[in-house]
Amino acid sequence: MSRKGFTLVEIMIVVAIIGIIIAIAIPGFLRAREVSRGRACQENLSKIEGAKEQYALEGNVPFDTTPTWTDLIGNTLYLKREPTCPGGGAYTINDLDHAPECDYTEPTWLDTKFAHELQ
Repeated sequence: MSRKGFTLVEIMIVVAIIGIIIAIAIPGFLRAREVSRGRACQENLSKIEGAKEQYALEGNVPFDTTPTWTDLIGNTLYLKREPTCPGGGAYTINDLDHAPECDYTEPTWLDTKFAHELQ
């Protein structure tokens, strides 16, 4: 008698192989997502710094001045809107002498190989 179909052992082997592939792929995907978020955050910080420099040059303001979001957004062309950190952090503009900051922290599972790419 000839039976068509797969045996239980064959199905279990296929499921195990798929599980191994998923176990290998998911951490890489999560690392790539965090690296992407970190790079987007760095890009936003760079845009904020550029907007601060334009504000200082066009407004002829002293460098110990701390601009507000309303100084950089709105009627001016420095920024179209307030940037949002893709990692959920909040941006601090700081005064004109200091670079803007974000309180986004890298996840602890992000190993140093990928964490240095965020810098």
